[in-house]
This record gives sequence, structure tokens and C-alpha cells, in this order.
Amino acid sequence: MSSPGAAHAAPSSDPAAERAATSGLGELLSGVTRDLSTLFRQEVDLAKAELSESAKKAGKGAGLYAGAAVAGLFVLLFLSIALWWALGYLVGNAWSALIVAGLYLIVTAILALRARAQLRTVEGAPRTAESLKKIPETLKPGGTA
Repeated sequence: MSSPGAAHAAPSSDPAAERAATSGLGELLSGVTRDLSTLFRQEVDLAKAELSESAKKAGKGAGLYAGAAVAGLFVLLFLSIALWWALGYLVGNAWSALIVAGLYLIVTAILALRARAQLRTVEGAPRTAESLKKIPETLKPGGTA
């Protein structure tokens, strides 16, 4: 025995298939474009949220490094005072202060010379400069059209 509606095809349970069967091509393309736009916006929002979270973590880490640098500066200060005091027993306080200052002067000079040599090797952005040379004259500002 068959039911009265058995002669008709059973309705599809997939709404996307039904929509594809009943919609025109323009409407379908419009839907795809809208869906892609929504997906792109959601991805951009997700990327912003992830970058914001990463920036917060980086800021906290940088703050902790700054605190460590200050603490390290105090360690250096007190070690310098201890060295000054220890040398003071051997050569007197005034001379020991000059010796400690001389040590820091030598360290400063070495670091400054190395930094200067390092900075002289910086050439800017060579790839960008090479890319700019390849731009045709007509596309450059003030070029002839």
C-alpha cells in the first residue's frame, strides 16, 4: 500500500540544495558574495582580537624587561660601590673612585666604537631601492604620460 503523496518526490532536507534549485544565478552569486564578505569581516575581526591580545602580552613582557633593567642597574651601582670601597683600602677612596670610573670609561669607549662600526654597515632598504629603480618613468611622479 502506498500513501497518497508517494508519487511525488520527497522534499529535500538540505535547505541549500532547495535554494539552489529555486534561485537564479544572480541571486546565488549575490549570496556567495555576501557570505564571503561576512567571512572576510569576521576573519579581520578575529585577527584584530588576536593582535590586540598579542600586543597586551608584549607590553607586559616589555614592562617586565624594563623592571629587570632597572634592577640590573642597581646591581651594577652597588657592585661599583663595593669595588670602590674595596680598592679604597689599597689606594685610598679618591684614587679608587677614579679607577672604577676609568673602568667604565673603557667599557663605554669599546661599546661606542662597536656600535659605530655596526651602524656603518646599515644600508637602508636595498630591496625597496632596487624595486623603485624598476618602475617605468611614466609611472613615477612628474613622469611624462
